[in-house]
Parts: sequence; C-alpha cells; structure tokens
Amino acid sequence: MTEKEKCAVGLLYDTTFPGREEEHLRCADLCYDYNHTRPSDTSARESLLRQIFGSVGKQPYVEPNLFCGFGVNIHVGDFFFANNSCVFVDPGQITFGDYVFIGPNCGFYTAGHPLEPELRAKFLEYARPITVGNHVWIGGGTTVCPGVSIGNNVVIGAGSVVTRDIPDNVVAFGNPCRVQRPLESCKDETK
Repeated sequence: MTEKEKCAVGLLYDTTFPGREEEHLRCADLCYDYNHTRPSDTSARESLLRQIFGSVGKQPYVEPNLFCGFGVNIHVGDFFFANNSCVFVDPGQITFGDYVFIGPNCGFYTAGHPLEPELRAKFLEYARPITVGNHVWIGGGTTVCPGVSIGNNVVIGAGSVVTRDIPDNVVAFGNPCRVQRPLESCKDETK
C-alpha cells in the first residue's frame, strides 16, 4: 500500500511521499490567486474555487483569505458560504452538503499526529474525513477536528471545538462542543 493510499483510509502515513509537496504547492498557488482577486470579480473567484476544490455545487461564495492544504479533497454542495479566513487542512476528505454557512475564522482539520514523539519525528500523520450535512450554520471561530460528522439542520455556536459527531436537528456549542437542545425548541431570535 502506498503512503497516499494509507492516507486515504486513515492509517498512519509518511507525509514526505513523492508528489505530495507538488500537490500542496499547486493548491497554495491557486489560493494565493483567489485571495488576490478583486472583490467584484465574482466570475474569476468561482472559476478559481472550481479549480481548488474537488467538487463545487451551485453558487458557492467564499470570502478571502482562503487556505486549503490540497483543495481536491474538499467537496461543497449548492449555496455554500464561507466567511473570511477559513482554513481547510485536507489530506482527508471534507464534505459539505447544501446550504452550509460558515462564519469567519473557522478551521476544519482532517490531519492528526501520533502522540508518541518518536513517530511524530518521522513525519507521520493520519487523516480522518469530516462530513457536514445540509442546512448547517457554523458560528465564527469554530474548530472541527479529524473524523467528525455534523448532521443536517444543525447550528454550531461560535467558538466551539467540535471533537465528536453532532446529530441532526440540534443546536450545539462549547469546548468541547456538546448538544445543548433540539433545534425545534429554538425561538425565532430575529423578532
């Protein structure tokens, strides 16, 4: 099994495998170009997003500064919105459903490292996928850790650290992020 194959299935792998740095630099260059587009040039931005991400639905909108490790492992559904300064560490897959809204300064990290210092010194890591369902709002400053799934119709409160799966139809927040209440019990806070 190659190091890239090990990465794809969540096993420890050597991050120095051939071709990895070239993939990262390709994405870094595209992110640089994206982050330096004029705000009014929405067609150039969408074109670049479609080159950066592995797949993109209808009408994506991402504010700069965007950072992705590889890009091709990120899949976004229709009407995806990410606010300023989001970070996607994506040696593993990150999948977003439709109508996902992400606040500023959020991080999605599929990479993890062994606890043993000797293994870390060998440049070993693992990658675990992150999945976010449909109709999800993630508040600013949230961190989503490797291997987490967030269900449909979920609100994640600002500043949360999501270390475990979150089920459908709930409001969750905190460090660590925990379900606080069912979504249907929330009042319309705009009134």
